[in-house]
Amino acid sequence: MSLEEPQPEDAAELEAGVSRGDELAELLGDLVIGREEHMNAPGLVIRPDEVQEALFKLRDEAGFDHLSCVTAQEYEDRYESIYHLTKFDDRTDEVSVVVPTSKDNPVSQTAEPVYRTADWHEREAYDLVGIQYEGHPDHRRILLPETWQGHPLGLDYDQERPQIATLREHANPLEKDHRAEEGNTMYINIGPHHPATHGVLHVKTVVDGEQVVDLDPDIGYLHRCEEQMCQQGTYRHQIMPYPDRWDYISAGLLNEWAYARAAEDLADIEVPEYAQIIRTLGAELCRIASHMIALGTFALDVYGDFTAIFMYAMRDREIVQNILEDLTGQRMMFNYFRLGGVVWDLPEPREEFFEKIRDFLDGLPEALEEYHDMITSNEILQARTVGTGILPPEVAKSYGATGPVARGSGIDYDLRRDDSYGYYDELDWDVIVEDGCDNFSRLLVRMREVEESAKIIQQCVDLLEDWPEDERNIQANVPRTLKPDEDTEIYRAVEGAKGELGIYMRADGTDKPARFKIRSPCFSNLQTLPEMSEGEFIPDMIASLGSLDIVLGEVDR
Repeated sequence: MSLEEPQPEDAAELEAGVSRGDELAELLGDLVIGREEHMNAPGLVIRPDEVQEALFKLRDEAGFDHLSCVTAQEYEDRYESIYHLTKFDDRTDEVSVVVPTSKDNPVSQTAEPVYRTADWHEREAYDLVGIQYEGHPDHRRILLPETWQGHPLGLDYDQERPQIATLREHANPLEKDHRAEEGNTMYINIGPHHPATHGVLHVKTVVDGEQVVDLDPDIGYLHRCEEQMCQQGTYRHQIMPYPDRWDYISAGLLNEWAYARAAEDLADIEVPEYAQIIRTLGAELCRIASHMIALGTFALDVYGDFTAIFMYAMRDREIVQNILEDLTGQRMMFNYFRLGGVVWDLPEPREEFFEKIRDFLDGLPEALEEYHDMITSNEILQARTVGTGILPPEVAKSYGATGPVARGSGIDYDLRRDDSYGYYDELDWDVIVEDGCDNFSRLLVRMREVEESAKIIQQCVDLLEDWPEDERNIQANVPRTLKPDEDTEIYRAVEGAKGELGIYMRADGTDKPARFKIRSPCFSNLQTLPEMSEGEFIPDMIASLGSLDIVLGEVDR
């Protein structure tokens, strides 16, 4: 929201939002008990015992098939759940369904029968904030142990209270049923050691012989309360270093952009065109780096090739990391974006920097051809990935899957195009979609996306090279202290390397957000693992997990 008077275009957007809100309120009728206006979407207030009826209507009659995020928060007088809804076919059509509950009885009807992705999102809301979801199929904590006392994002949470984890928490879930006279069922712990789990992930697996019959991803081993830390930082200076640490592998600038986009819209900051091109260049370099490590680790998971494929991918990733280091001064925790632009201009001499990028782009087609020779043409990999880890498009949508996971299931959805930001709408590139719905398709999407990122980077370099020196504005004029109006709410997202990375913020009139919520693409994508794996063999489950390309730092946050 603007800190000054609304501009004409802002007023037009607000009027359009009110009009859309009227349409949706008319559709829901008496289900709506109040109205709110969030910056990105109209807000409809629903009774806590009528959540499913309202969401079913919005999904089936208005086409809101994507529950992108669930935000829970506690006020002085109530608890509140916000369901951020949009459409896979029309990303800019959004609505926020607001569900308040009383302080003495924070119980709300679950949305899980409408959107499967609400399963984990509501468990997280219960775990961290304390709202209970009636009818939820698996109502238990998701990040913290079941023995944990209190809810860390609650207003009355006592951080000094000692916590006790009992031995019961580590008991065998099969208890005394170690052997049956009939059947061949076995419980296996996969993880939380690192090999084949892509981080500290514990997969509770029940197998019948070699076949997976039940699977439960157990997360939370890397939970760091990133949302709470952001709520304690100022918009202007203290939050930006944190996003690099969510997906710490290679998506730093993409993460930074997610926060920057939300905060800039919240404070009505317009980024200079030159800085937008630099952001786009850096973001696509990060996307290539991310896909390279996804490619190498996937091959390592599927047929254990470390010396060739993994090291080839790391070789090309290191070239990208060198370029990013030249640009930002860092190899992982970049902290390069600033609200209103970037922290500094391209490195000097610019010609050498551009030449280094072009050398990388010139060698990329040959490198990708090598990868296809060694990976996609490999009979072992084909046998392990073609037709395994099937994720039908409607199932993927219900789980809120995005990024290469969704596009590998034939879902044509990419925020760079569908809710454009930065300089993407001025460039020539394509959204990559594969309809195989299997592990092989997700691999192909990432490999082909590297080519599209290279096209974007090439165009950015051409633009930056010819940009007039006296028009190289890297930052807008941003006030030293930002204090958006009280109760202003916004949800904005970008297309991260792994999917939709969104940020919800609520302002309280101070220089720090009252609520900061991170919508992690890895968190939603990981929910699909049981759908892919049950009925498959154990090695196929490992391949399916690798095809999701998760980072636990972003899953747990």
